[in-house]
This record gives sequence, structure tokens and C-alpha cells, in this order.
Amino acid sequence: MAPPIAYSLIATDLDGTLLRGDDTLSDRTLHALARVAAAGAQHLVVTGRPAPRVRPLLDDLGSRGLAVCGQGAQLYDAGADRLLWSVTLDRELAETALGKIEAEVGQVYAAVDQDGVDGLTLIEPGYLMPHPTLPAVRVRRRDDLWCEPISKVLLRHPSLSDDELAATARSVVGSLATVTMSGPGTVELQPCGITKATGLALAAEHLGLGPRETIAFGDMPNDIPMFDWAARGVAMANAHPELKAVADEITLSNEDDGIAVVLERLFAGSLEHIVQ
Repeated sequence: MAPPIAYSLIATDLDGTLLRGDDTLSDRTLHALARVAAAGAQHLVVTGRPAPRVRPLLDDLGSRGLAVCGQGAQLYDAGADRLLWSVTLDRELAETALGKIEAEVGQVYAAVDQDGVDGLTLIEPGYLMPHPTLPAVRVRRRDDLWCEPISKVLLRHPSLSDDELAATARSVVGSLATVTMSGPGTVELQPCGITKATGLALAAEHLGLGPRETIAFGDMPNDIPMFDWAARGVAMANAHPELKAVADEITLSNEDDGIAVVLERLFAGSLEHIVQ
């Protein structure tokens, strides 16, 4: 008889967690995920990236299942290339929130992720993409950002740190939006009440699973709700101090196969059974 597997759902962030700095996956990580899948567990990507920016990575993983995108605002079915569920950020509320933030800190530079499987990332003049490999379309003025429904707004400030900008945004935005910090140079506004835990819980329900069967991996404060929901949260060595403070375990960095190290340990008994 096969031994029971440690967790049935492996939820991983992408940037700074599953992916290396050059947006690639190591052979060791790919092998660990494949062996864990063979043991009966399911891997679920839970990322701030919108669905169109996740699709190529899911292809690399050979994933045809679900993915949580847009900080929990989108549940994407890779096999059908469609959104099973999505929540948009009201564009008038987004403009109001931006105005409140700028009244406190001066000019910020903004970008938006449009809703939908073919949505674009639009950036206003002055905004620099934190991930230069991700495609974006530059618009001439801020008003052009609101031409189509959006899932979130991305903010950058010319001098404030991410922590300072996020703290100020939280203090003035209130119920207009949820403020998250998902990576270097990435402070975001998303629909109020929506977090990675929202999308993770919905995806798990679709899969017939729950928190007790789930282990989550992440590196930034936007992963805290996901850690709160899952049975176990594992922070990367390169993680933000806020996430490390609430993690059940800290593994090696994303550059040093931190996820693979944990999965190899937790699933050792199951993997030995498969090999035999």
C-alpha cells in the first residue's frame, strides 16, 4: 500500500519563489514537481501576474489545470484558456484611490492589468516595469489606462520605498481597494477584499480540497493571506521580513531550489514507493 502523501495541494507563488531571477525553472524544481504529481498531489500556481502573463509559464510546466492569477482576482483554466471566475476593480474607485495617495506622497507612476485572458498591461509615462521581460503597452496619458475593465493598478514612486508607499496607500485608500506589495517595485491596488487566499480557496474548492491538505510557498507580504489559509506556509530565504515572521518554515532561496528541497523532504516516502 502506498504511504499517504504529505499534502494534496502545493500552492506556489511565481516571482521570487518558484521562478529564478531570469524567469526560468530549474531542472531540480521541475523534477520535484513532476515526482510530487506522480505521488498524487496537485500543483497550483498562485500569482499576482494576470492570466495572459502566466500562460507561457504554465506551458513550460506542462500544466493544463487551474491557476490563481491577478492576486486572487482571477481563476484561470489553462486547458480551456478561459477565466472561470474574475473580479474587476472599479475604475472610478481606482482613480479616486490614486488621487488620495498622490495627495499624501506626490506624483506616483501607474500601470494597470486589463481583465480577461487577452488583457494587456498598460503603463503611463514614467512607469518602469519591475519585470522588463513582461510585455507592456505604453499609453500617452493616465486617462488611457481606464479604457477597458481592469483587475488591478500597479504603483511606483520615484523616491519612497515599497514599504513606505504601501503603508501610506493603506492609510488613505480604506475600502476603495485592497493594497498589496508583491515584489520589488510592485505596490498594487486590487478589488477590495480580494487576496491570494480568495483565489486559492476557490481553486481548492473546485479541486475538492481544503486548507488542511494545502502547503503554500511565497516570498512577499501579498502571500500572507495565503499562508493564513493554508495548513503550512513556507517562506523563501529571500522573502520579505513580514512574510518570514508568519511562516511555519523558511527554506532556501528561489535561486537555490528552495521549493524542491522542501518537497523532496515531505514526499520522500511517497517518492520511494513510486520508484520501487
